[in-house]
Amino acid sequence: MRNIPAHRPLLFLSTVALAALLLAGPPAAAQQVPVAVNHTALYVFDLKKSEAFYRDVMNLPEIPEPFKDGRHIWFRTGPHSQLHIIQGAAKVEPHDINSHLAFSVKNLPAFMAHLDKANVHYGTWKGEEKQTTLRPDGIKQVYLQDPDNFWLEVNDDPF
Repeated sequence: MRNIPAHRPLLFLSTVALAALLLAGPPAAAQQVPVAVNHTALYVFDLKKSEAFYRDVMNLPEIPEPFKDGRHIWFRTGPHSQLHIIQGAAKVEPHDINSHLAFSVKNLPAFMAHLDKANVHYGTWKGEEKQTTLRPDGIKQVYLQDPDNFWLEVNDDPF
């Protein structure tokens, strides 16, 4: 009969136990932890223009930001979400409409009138001026761009 070193059975059992844990995946409680958006950050060319746009056009309330360095502006976008605007982009770049932030308003026609009064261009996904796009689920939406050409959707989703 062969002599098996005393540590080998322990090593084998440890390896089997580790493999079983890895194959089982994370505990059920860990799999059910919801993830929520905390903030979105946009890197911009002109902080003052972006600040005015998100405050005056998008009607977002400004909130305190911790950096106090003149390069950051924070806005509240929902009960538990924020928009962080950060100065530093080398130039204004074009952006594809497929990458966009989406906001909801209770009264889309009133918001469109606000955009008209502010002389802000908006329209459909296809670029038809001052028109809405109707999503397949019945939600109406318009698209516009901020001073850095980031695309924004504004819709009437009551969710």
